[in-house]
Amino acid sequence: MRRPRNVLLIVADQWRGDSLGRLGHPAALTPNLDALAAEGVTFTQHFGQSAPCGPARASLLTGLYVMNHRVVANGVPLDERHATLAREVKRAGMDPALIGYTTTTPDPRFVGTEDAAFTEIGDVMHGWRPVAHFDEVYYRNYFAWMAARGFDLPSPPDDVWRAAEGTAGPTDAPNRIPAHLSDTAWSADHAIEFLGSTRPNRPWLLHLGFYRPHPPFAAPAPWHEAVDPARLPPALRAAPEVEAAQHPLMAHFLETQKRSSYYEGASGPVSPLSDTEIRQTRRAYYGLIAEIDHHLGRVFRALRESGQWNDTLIVFTSDHGEQLGDHNLLGKLGWFDQSYHLPLIVRDPAMPRSAGRIVDAPTEAVDLMPTLLDTLELPVPRACDGVSLRPWLTGDSPAAWRDAVHFEYDLRGGWPDPGTPPLGLGLDDGALCVTRTDAWKYVHFAGLPPVLYDRRRDPEEMHNVASDPAYAPLLAEAAQRTLSWRLRHADRTLTHLCASPTGLVTRA
Repeated sequence: MRRPRNVLLIVADQWRGDSLGRLGHPAALTPNLDALAAEGVTFTQHFGQSAPCGPARASLLTGLYVMNHRVVANGVPLDERHATLAREVKRAGMDPALIGYTTTTPDPRFVGTEDAAFTEIGDVMHGWRPVAHFDEVYYRNYFAWMAARGFDLPSPPDDVWRAAEGTAGPTDAPNRIPAHLSDTAWSADHAIEFLGSTRPNRPWLLHLGFYRPHPPFAAPAPWHEAVDPARLPPALRAAPEVEAAQHPLMAHFLETQKRSSYYEGASGPVSPLSDTEIRQTRRAYYGLIAEIDHHLGRVFRALRESGQWNDTLIVFTSDHGEQLGDHNLLGKLGWFDQSYHLPLIVRDPAMPRSAGRIVDAPTEAVDLMPTLLDTLELPVPRACDGVSLRPWLTGDSPAAWRDAVHFEYDLRGGWPDPGTPPLGLGLDDGALCVTRTDAWKYVHFAGLPPVLYDRRRDPEEMHNVASDPAYAPLLAEAAQRTLSWRLRHADRTLTHLCASPTGLVTRA
């Protein structure tokens, strides 16, 4: 069978890596994704490179670690010189179409400093053809779509995400949006329209983005009650004061997180959330997941009906995860797995013998761009930090593979409140990077003490042992490995080239 002509790249926002029925999660109602996984390969140890959206999506769509693309926070520009997935496939004649968003701030040296994009959280990354742009500040296109279908928007329109009844905050009530007009339905409807209008003589790559299960944590009816509360796992957390003692940054997070970031119209801090409030939050979150899965079923059906199912590589993933009450935190931040562990399903119609395979080897978001280019028989830019996953898709098990994943986070303020890092740190002192193996996790800070976990004894990451003398040898080993990782992956766009007496030489 020939390789696929088209690519459907599905990117959900804030979807935890464990949250698939295929992987046994009791609250993840994902029959359509589970069916996709039965025809493809599921990667169980897949990790994103950063949080929040801007840095994470920059890594996904350039194949670069944050230390190389340097989009360290939402609103930080992406250097125009970097190769991107959209540009690479467009150069080969494909149509790189986008539904959703990429949270990309343009390079001011390329567009000028007065570009209107600098008043937004992010624009569309250059190279993509926007089919339907879901802007993440004013939701203009989405709200206009709702109004055109007869929905009377409240004032302010963001109140559509407030609970239909009761006070603002964690709730078992639905939000105010009719299910057929939700932002998830918006994405799916535009995808179905796109699939019905593709040109047979031009292959396409569709970036299909879903805003969910990103906050606000309130699902439309009937999805708000789709999940039996008894199936919701409790949060993994100690008392806030115990968690705060792990590290000064944990204390800062627990003191400053606000409910208004996660529940429309809510007030007060996050850390005192009760078990009931976390259960309500989780029920809404998994309701939003069930809603996406339902609409993905519609998209998959349209792909089949258009005659393109067996000619399309399908990838399902997310940009970053969600704490969901674990460690008394919400959102995506810091160094815990819940913020970086992602789902990844790849279904290649040319590889039926790999159908249903589950891969437990560690993989990273930077692997997706080289994987897609490799599958499409296109060259992979040398600068890419990722590695093609195609050997796993063909049924092989590579003899040499990474045994660790790496991710980064930066404490400097991004959109909408640019500023310096907390805790008295300078602008460039708020970076952290993580090396995570099966046995341990090491967190290196530019301006704060390190964090070290013995993951075999402490898989829930509750005890920072970086200052324990018994762990000094492991701390040194972890720091050395992290430094070596950074040295190996320093920008190498042109480092394989060298002048010689006979001219330019290319080295392997």
